[in-house]
Amino acid sequence: MLVGERMSRPVISITRDMPIHDALALFKKEKIRRAPVLKDGKLIGIISDKDLLNASPSQATSLSVWEMNYMLSKITVKEVMTREVLTVQADTPIEEAARIMADNKIGGVPVMKADKVVGMITETDLFKIFLELMGARTKGIRVTAIAEDHPGQLAMITKAIADVGGNFISFGQFATEDGKTVIVTFKVAEMKLEDVKKTLSKVVLKFIDIREC
Repeated sequence: MLVGERMSRPVISITRDMPIHDALALFKKEKIRRAPVLKDGKLIGIISDKDLLNASPSQATSLSVWEMNYMLSKITVKEVMTREVLTVQADTPIEEAARIMADNKIGGVPVMKADKVVGMITETDLFKIFLELMGARTKGIRVTAIAEDHPGQLAMITKAIADVGGNFISFGQFATEDGKTVIVTFKVAEMKLEDVKKTLSKVVLKFIDIREC
């Protein structure tokens, strides 16, 4: 799966000369938390709702409403935006985009095609993908178990389920601290909980959790 398949679009962008109160109003209207800043179609920065809110006067200020509005009208996006912008290309693998966001503790990045902004990929987009990968919206038997980490182990698990007519909805594998085993988490349909447990008891080391959901 590539970023271009799951990015948010069309792009809601702003200009560097937009007053921050106008930017805040746009964020609220469009229900977004960040936006790329463009000049003549080129990316020159990015701004988040936190940037805009931090630039606003504190509620504890002694300024009047009119004075605050006047101050806000003078502060523009270019004064508070981030100029060094991390980006990804539309053909970047989705997990690489997730790694960049996690490593840099950011909630979204602009998506580029050559030097043009074509979308945004955000933490919300990644959460939606995670739900799909884990089959969260499809009912079935969810299993989390510890299995040996050797070639063919996953094939044994999937074959055991397939041989009794089960159908995989999702499948994930995670490393353990010992490096000798793996944690497998998956969801299957067309089977009852006790049948799943009985079928897998010979091919996994230990059940961590098994439930209908």
